[in-house]
Amino acid sequence: LSLSLLSLSRSSRRMNEKQRSILLESSARFPPPQGVKLSYGTSGFRADASILQSTVFRVGILVALRSLKTQSVIGLMITASHNKVSDNGVKIADPSGGMLTQEWEPFADAVANSPDSQHLVQLIHEFVKKENIPLEGSQSAEILLGRDTRPSGESLLEAAKQGISSVVGAVANDIGVLTTPQLHWMVRARNKGMKASELDYFDQLSSSFRCLMDLIPQGSAINDMNEKLIVDGANGVGAEKLEILKKMLNGLDIDIRDSGKGVLNEGVGADYVQKEKVAPYGFGSADVGLRCASLDGDADRLVYFSMLSNSNKKIDLVDGDKILSLFALFIQEQLSILNKDEDEKISKYYNACLGVVQTAYANGASTDYLKHLGLEVVFTPTGVKYLHEKAARYDIGIYFEANGHGTILFSEHFLCWLEDRSNELSSTSKGSEQQKAALRLLAVSKLINQAVGDALSGLLLVEATLQHMGWSIRRWSELYHDLPSRQLKVKVLDRTAVVTANAETVVVSPPGIQEAINAETAKYPRARCFIRPSGTEDVIRVYAEATTQEAADSLANSVAQFVDQFLGFGSS
Repeated sequence: LSLSLLSLSRSSRRMNEKQRSILLESSARFPPPQGVKLSYGTSGFRADASILQSTVFRVGILVALRSLKTQSVIGLMITASHNKVSDNGVKIADPSGGMLTQEWEPFADAVANSPDSQHLVQLIHEFVKKENIPLEGSQSAEILLGRDTRPSGESLLEAAKQGISSVVGAVANDIGVLTTPQLHWMVRARNKGMKASELDYFDQLSSSFRCLMDLIPQGSAINDMNEKLIVDGANGVGAEKLEILKKMLNGLDIDIRDSGKGVLNEGVGADYVQKEKVAPYGFGSADVGLRCASLDGDADRLVYFSMLSNSNKKIDLVDGDKILSLFALFIQEQLSILNKDEDEKISKYYNACLGVVQTAYANGASTDYLKHLGLEVVFTPTGVKYLHEKAARYDIGIYFEANGHGTILFSEHFLCWLEDRSNELSSTSKGSEQQKAALRLLAVSKLINQAVGDALSGLLLVEATLQHMGWSIRRWSELYHDLPSRQLKVKVLDRTAVVTANAETVVVSPPGIQEAINAETAKYPRARCFIRPSGTEDVIRVYAEATTQEAADSLANSVAQFVDQFLGFGSS
């Protein structure tokens, strides 16, 4: 026995030596760029594509370790989302289909910025020991790989594969060109033991969309909803995937523009439309008043708009806050129908907890509207990971940022109850309003991508909901009127000097600055203002809101001056 144990420990040590030499040899082929420091944020690593080879190779190693640690499938996506075409980046999808756990972000930073192969391998050795990761080849690891349409994607994907294959037992499964949300969806589905191919994704979206369309109340869709939808595809991957969905849903009249002939994200896409508040390239006078939507470069953001006039491409923007409001209204309506029948025994009811999650950047008018509906609205710091985490605490949690990134989460407990209730209703009162409401909610839970914000599934849910309500885009836009706002950036010596609390709405440090903001804000009716440090650069972001644009501008400028006095280059 002692001999076999000895040989086992030797073989494991030899495996470790083998593993060490593989890592040293492969990482020597991907030296890090000089003088570049990268950090893993909400959007992963992003930079000019020309300097990312080493980073993506190293992230390949990291995802293999993550897969070994969790004994689950992990995703690696090559994309820079709404950034310009010369940029690229890498994002990691955790077993839930969500973003990489925050606990591993410091390791991601250390791995990316390690100066050479020796340091890198030592870092990995220490981390593997600390995390107790089985690295002797006894366990297998699987990583799903995807990329968007950027020309630099192919060579970066190859670097990721090299990183993955330098961990013994790790296998890279290249799915090809995908939207970011598709990859997240596939990772989630695989780890739940469900069908997880791209075709399965399209099947689930199209069948749940059809189900919602079949359940539209009689006489609902006779308004001016019959016009076609015009979609700006940002010259990215979302456009080609929407073409596939369009063929599967022959009842949907969609005109897809900016579908790849132009430059990715240049004068097109959700980020451009939402920030500039103008129509994208390729939209003209014939489109005035029509229902239009914009996807971003990797199809994880969605905004709607209608053109006001062609002279200056001005638009009426329907942003993430209004998409959230539409979904909240629809779900609240279905829940109230489901719990309507007072004759039933009370045990049939499930008082579902519906929550709405926003950041301080959500327009105050949207928050007032949602509260007026009687909904619970909570705030988190800026960043999808915070929103997603908070939304997961509800039976149904809805979150969106104004930029059009968001989704709806349904708890397993609530979905189990809903399935049972739906089956019960189909045998006792088939065709009743309650049964239809249960079926609608089940369809929404399958249509929406619960892993992450998804412009394609979000677009289909908006279309089904507008048809259900019988609403034009104008009627939807008039749910409430946004308060005018202004955002500014102030360059500072050290952004970490600003410490905030209460979901970034109050400055705790440095002392005195919050009092100055309060005094200035009090000069304007219905005004609010906050500052927060940027996550990526040495700037402080200022957000101000008031009843007129002049007041919002004036408040933002005054507060920007305070920031400069307290922290800017003037303060030194």
